[in-house]
Amino acid sequence: MSTTVTPFIGTYRADNDHSSVGFAVRHMGVSTFRGSFSQLEASVVVADDGALMLSGSVQAESISIVSPVDFRTHVLSGEFLDTQHHPAISFESAPARANDDATITVGGKLTIRNVTLDVVAEGTWSAPLEDPYGNMRAAIALTTVIDRRDFGITWNTALPKGGDALGTDLTLSVHLELVGS
Repeated sequence: MSTTVTPFIGTYRADNDHSSVGFAVRHMGVSTFRGSFSQLEASVVVADDGALMLSGSVQAESISIVSPVDFRTHVLSGEFLDTQHHPAISFESAPARANDDATITVGGKLTIRNVTLDVVAEGTWSAPLEDPYGNMRAAIALTTVIDRRDFGITWNTALPKGGDALGTDLTLSVHLELVGS
């Protein structure tokens, strides 16, 4: 059993060059398709009592799928992300606490396609240290699994011998390298 600690105090923002938000979904029943988003914003605020609040968003059009163009258009369409009507995916956490074994569990509200649901993500944290430029850096890595259908992403097609082309479980992974402000 771990106990909670105060790993860092203050406000930290994601270093976009060293942070990522990714997803993975079962494809054709034989492999896992992975992608990511390049435009993200995230911050972590840790109060003096150790209560940690995380918020962030990605621009859905910054998805890593660029070709073939028809595939990108399909994923950005109303059958998947519907970026014309819902350009961002966002998350707002409830207060969380880091554990002394470097683990963390963060609950909060995830919004995809204007559907907001409670999710819980688990992962790890790294305590702040000073970089060569005098900045304090820390990290949080979180993973959760959602049912994409709960967020209105229901597209699928049947495989000839049974089963679906696309899995329903969507794994979301967030890796934030944070810079203190």
